[in-house]
Amino acid sequence: MFNIAQIKKQAARMEQQMKEIQAQLAVRTVEATSGGGAVRVTAKCDGSLAAIKIDPQALNPSDAQIVEDMILTATNQALAQAKEISTAEMGKVTAGMSLPGF
Repeated sequence: MFNIAQIKKQAARMEQQMKEIQAQLAVRTVEATSGGGAVRVTAKCDGSLAAIKIDPQALNPSDAQIVEDMILTATNQALAQAKEISTAEMGKVTAGMSLPGF
């Protein structure tokens, strides 16, 4: 048989840990580049973008489509890294959770 009080206590502890991790992820950043470093994107591990930097030499008006593609590539890479970190950190909280019947 399982103990309801113990499960509630474990759930409350897990909720607190998740809140702490979410706060940490909101300030933790990752960075990705594309175009040989011409475009640099910084993302927060909460899924938001913190910064986009473009090398002024990459801003030739005739290269607008290329620069747009580089921004998209770097952004997607940064967000993917941020999501990996977020998933791993949140997984640490639930890793030890043992619920009967699950």
